[in-house]
Amino acid sequence: MSTFRSTFRLNRRALLRGAGGIAIALPWLEIMGTEPTARAQAAPAKRFLAVYTPGGTVRDRWRPTGSETSFTLSPILAPLAPVQSRLLVVDGLDMKSGIGEQHQAGIIAWLTGTPQDGAAGRAYGSGPSIDQVIAARISGGQKAKASLEIAVRWATGKSHGLLSPMNIANFENDAPYSPIPPRIDPVEIFTDLFGTLNPGAGNDAARRLARKQSILDFLDRRYSALSSRLGAADKQKIDQHLTKLREIEESLSKVPTATGACQAPAMVDTSDYNPRTGRNSADNGSIKDTSTDAAIPKVGKLMTDMLVMALACDITAVGTLQWSDTEAKHTFPWLNLSEHHHYYQHDGGFREDECELICNWYSKQHLYLLQEMEKVDMGGHSLLDESVVFFGSEIADPPSHNKTNMPFLLAGGGGGLRTGRWLRYKNLPHNNLLVSILNLFGDPRTTFGTPEHCTGPLTNLTS
Repeated sequence: MSTFRSTFRLNRRALLRGAGGIAIALPWLEIMGTEPTARAQAAPAKRFLAVYTPGGTVRDRWRPTGSETSFTLSPILAPLAPVQSRLLVVDGLDMKSGIGEQHQAGIIAWLTGTPQDGAAGRAYGSGPSIDQVIAARISGGQKAKASLEIAVRWATGKSHGLLSPMNIANFENDAPYSPIPPRIDPVEIFTDLFGTLNPGAGNDAARRLARKQSILDFLDRRYSALSSRLGAADKQKIDQHLTKLREIEESLSKVPTATGACQAPAMVDTSDYNPRTGRNSADNGSIKDTSTDAAIPKVGKLMTDMLVMALACDITAVGTLQWSDTEAKHTFPWLNLSEHHHYYQHDGGFREDECELICNWYSKQHLYLLQEMEKVDMGGHSLLDESVVFFGSEIADPPSHNKTNMPFLLAGGGGGLRTGRWLRYKNLPHNNLLVSILNLFGDPRTTFGTPEHCTGPLTNLTS
């Protein structure tokens, strides 16, 4: 223990400031007084993904059987068995805030917890979506992109390729909470995210690194002045702290952008896929683009790969993937289904077998996403370990448009999320889940969305 004594004291929140607005936080020092007691709690989650699939599910073929920790996945969820230990099946929540047009209100409420506000002359909701709240906390101003919204075979049927309450899940964090259209062209997305992910002068990330001076170079005089007033033990702590910062800086400058966890995904030929084919759609789905529809699996895989690598490359920390929209008026040639999804839900009567087949295929896409996230080594743990992934839809039961017992899944380990469980609730509002997800990211609020449709966070998502 140091024998140095002084009346000089530093605030525990003190920063070491230098020229150019540069500032770094200091470790705890003896000169700050009593060391605060450490709290054993999970670190906040670092990444968030929301994945939307249209048209609800076949509920008695979606729900698992068994107990909370020993359960068998249903026929629809069976493809997810290899990652069952990373899943949290959330059963029994009602989308009470999904008030308005049957499908539209559901996709709006899914992430906002607010009703479609027709009484106020608004086609959309009256609040932000949780992805944008999370983005403002962990990504905006810190990453190249605050968030990334992408969609496959989007804006079908009555929306005719245009922004509509039928196809929007994301809403700005600030009033008037404007809708955020997803990006739909895989080539444009690839070029924007990874087009310059190569060594050399064309590498945008490398140029940004080269322009940066070490932050420590701005602090030398301020550190010298502070050092003269510290005891030996505190000097040693600060020296160790600054040395570690220098090591981190040097490692960043030495590692090329496209190495380690960050690799541009393999590009595929998407010339047979028209991302804007919705502009030519018919209200009833009678106009079919079989070439584009047949390309959905490979385009969806590419979109998934790009989303995972956008997180791994630290381009963003928040993303949304929409598999179509609430109408989903496209065909499924690879499943030998020649009619559109809405036909099997409603228009042709409720076709349970065909809907199960479609939902089962989506589960296979969820498996691919989670396994790809598990493969990414973020330094002794996987990308999935530090993330929260939320899978959802806009309704629960296709023939009735009912929004009780919504088919929700969570995955990952971010924020201490305790997976490998099937949680059953008794008709609690799904807004409770939304605020619980925010809590996993260190947001302390106890309500989210429309207050009358939120009774507080769920209590048993974490350890």
